[in-house]
Amino acid sequence: MVMKSETEAGNYLRFCLIWIIVLFFLMPENSFAQKKREEIPPLRERLFFGGSFGLQFGTATDIEVSPVAGIWLLPRLNIAVGPNYRFYKNPITGKTDIYGGRVYSEFAIIQDLNNIIPIGLNFGFFVHFEDELLNLQSEFWKNPPYSSERFFVNTGLAGVGISQPMGRRSSMNMMALWTLNSPQYHIYGNPEFRISFIF
Repeated sequence: MVMKSETEAGNYLRFCLIWIIVLFFLMPENSFAQKKREEIPPLRERLFFGGSFGLQFGTATDIEVSPVAGIWLLPRLNIAVGPNYRFYKNPITGKTDIYGGRVYSEFAIIQDLNNIIPIGLNFGFFVHFEDELLNLQSEFWKNPPYSSERFFVNTGLAGVGISQPMGRRSSMNMMALWTLNSPQYHIYGNPEFRISFIF
């Protein structure tokens, strides 16, 4: 069963990579045109910060904070890293703290839709690949016998997103992500919807 999920994850990754390559070559040339600069932008212009914040109250309480810091390696490619903390509580299973970190990379397929179709929409479209390592509490996530120990879970996520510029260097990103390995502990839905802010 583990081999099956690994095979499915490998097939999904290959599928995503093939589509990225196909889209890259099918886009009109002017959609990838960039103003050529004689020198590489300074580091401070390529750095970005941001992250996401989640808040849910009611029968279950779910609070999540995920700040990130990243750098644009190329005009279309970035990489970012950051910590992740989540507090979850419900009346049936109790409460738990989830913490860890993540690293992700995004590739902009289309940086500005208005450059391709001049209709006044400045959306960008990107693909997102993420690797996350979370520390979970045994007594909350595992079946009896319970123990007070904590354990790590590594999850790969991939998906697509839309980027809406909010200023010269800031944007709001909306994305749908799918887990690439078996979601054994059901930390995420499939797909997982996220909204994040970058500045």
